[in-house]
Amino acid sequence: MKAPIYVDKGRTYHADSCEELRKAVAGDELDFSALCRGSYPGRKIPDKTLRGICSVGLWDATHEQKWGLPWHRNEGIELTWLETGSLDFTLESGSYPLHPGDLTITRPWQPHKLGEPHVNAGRLHWLILDIGVRQPHQEWRWPDWIVLTQEDIVELTDFLRRNEQPVWTLDNETALCFWKITECSRHEIDDVASKLIIYINELLLNLLEMFRSQRVNLSTSLTTARRSTELFLNSLKHSLDDQWTLETMAEGCGLGITRFVHYCKEITNLSPVQYLNQLRLEQAAHLLVANPATSITDITFQCGFSSSQYFATLFRQKYKCTPGTYRKTAKYSIHNQQHSNYAKA
Repeated sequence: MKAPIYVDKGRTYHADSCEELRKAVAGDELDFSALCRGSYPGRKIPDKTLRGICSVGLWDATHEQKWGLPWHRNEGIELTWLETGSLDFTLESGSYPLHPGDLTITRPWQPHKLGEPHVNAGRLHWLILDIGVRQPHQEWRWPDWIVLTQEDIVELTDFLRRNEQPVWTLDNETALCFWKITECSRHEIDDVASKLIIYINELLLNLLEMFRSQRVNLSTSLTTARRSTELFLNSLKHSLDDQWTLETMAEGCGLGITRFVHYCKEITNLSPVQYLNQLRLEQAAHLLVANPATSITDITFQCGFSSSQYFATLFRQKYKCTPGTYRKTAKYSIHNQQHSNYAKA
């Protein structure tokens, strides 16, 4: 079970707890060190020490692993640097094979995964900083120990929020800075807190200089309320059994009902409730065929419908038959297809 990170307007949010990595470390599959808080693995950072650091550390895998980090989200801005080896890094926009020297930038709560499906041999460093946002359109709030000037912070934030390029190549100076940060994870936090403050500020300043020196493609759409709605709708299929209402869906986006309905209609051409029911019906149709031993009533509730009668009515409107007939027809079609394939063989 993933530990909750925060509760906002009645809804509990979770960040990745890296269970696959935790198991690999327990099985001595790779060298690992990290300082962390919340549900992340590693040595815990006290609540009042360097607030904002979620996790900082490194792993060193000398052979291909039998695990990967499937689709997940982190509550902060995540920076990773691949020092050696190779690694497959995937966002919703596509896959990126990482090579030594590559830096990845993942925005808060942006879905991503590592491994395809498994992690390759390599040495990976990371830093996850919570900057106090839960939706793309919200303003970033950096920890008070970040000492860049206000002008530099504003400029860096703008680059990080609206940057559409997820993979960069680090220069030697910035790579060394990253290496010093993650080497601190091998020590107790009280012994390296001051060093971490210096090194992390240095890293952020170096990143700002990197952005300034290159042509960065910035997208305003990444920081809009529409983007918040789009991300929420994309994630909705993973929580269909939640008892969603129009109000709680709007709250999940951090928006008022009117704006949420407007953007949902713009993106899907459906009202929020219509879109939710469409996802639930598609899931129900899949389960009716995939799980023939599961009762229709159980599937009804698994997909978030609170009434069998309501589910049956909506199902008939969409698929022009009852759930029972749909299951029998699909079973008959599968049987005939298998028989046809056998005859051809």
